[in-house]
Amino acid sequence: MKRTTTFIFILLLAAGMMAEEAIGGFGFHIGYAAPTLRINSPTTKTLETIPMNGMKVGFSYDATIVKGFGTTLGLNYTFGTYNSKWTKISDLTTDETRYRDTYQGLEIFCDWQYKFEIAGDTYLMLYTGPTIQCHLSLKEQEYIRSSATGSTSKQTRYGYEYRDNESFEDYKRVNVTWGIGAGFQYRQFFVRGGYDFGLFNPYRYDTFKAMGITTSDYYTRGRFDQWQIKLGVYIWQN
Repeated sequence: MKRTTTFIFILLLAAGMMAEEAIGGFGFHIGYAAPTLRINSPTTKTLETIPMNGMKVGFSYDATIVKGFGTTLGLNYTFGTYNSKWTKISDLTTDETRYRDTYQGLEIFCDWQYKFEIAGDTYLMLYTGPTIQCHLSLKEQEYIRSSATGSTSKQTRYGYEYRDNESFEDYKRVNVTWGIGAGFQYRQFFVRGGYDFGLFNPYRYDTFKAMGITTSDYYTRGRFDQWQIKLGVYIWQN
């Protein structure tokens, strides 16, 4: 992962140097984000999908290096949350449980793109490129509702939370994704949407036994993907 991250930084640096002499614009954007955690559990080898819904906000610099071909560099803040439905804990009780996952992160992205001019000041864009994610928070809380009292208790499930002590972090702080997408631009206004594929296992440890969750030797595996669509405007262009 360190080699891949270093390579991504080199791409960002190269794109930034090429963009210095390019024609481009600086803008900001806001939109919908769907961070999706695909992980296996400590007790099964099947993948569990946690589809979160939230928002994305940030800014970007768009540069056309040669006619049609260019790059977009930027920074995003992403928030997502997921709430499961109430379900019975077991057939032996009428108590119910539900889960709430929340995520916050910062992203540095570098998209290589090509713009097709379809009319005056109107473009269709296709892009692909890497994103470096810094996960600020990622946790899952379990709510238990008592059928006898009607009260609800809450606890943070072990294995789904970043903790103050680094040795208790169950997920990696840094992730790298590769995205593909398309967009549309009319004058200074634009819309971009696409999908980012996680390139690495998000777990910090190789097995659940090493994480201290269970005695299981199941290998950890998974991805951290993301759907997104952004609406934006260039506030400066050259």
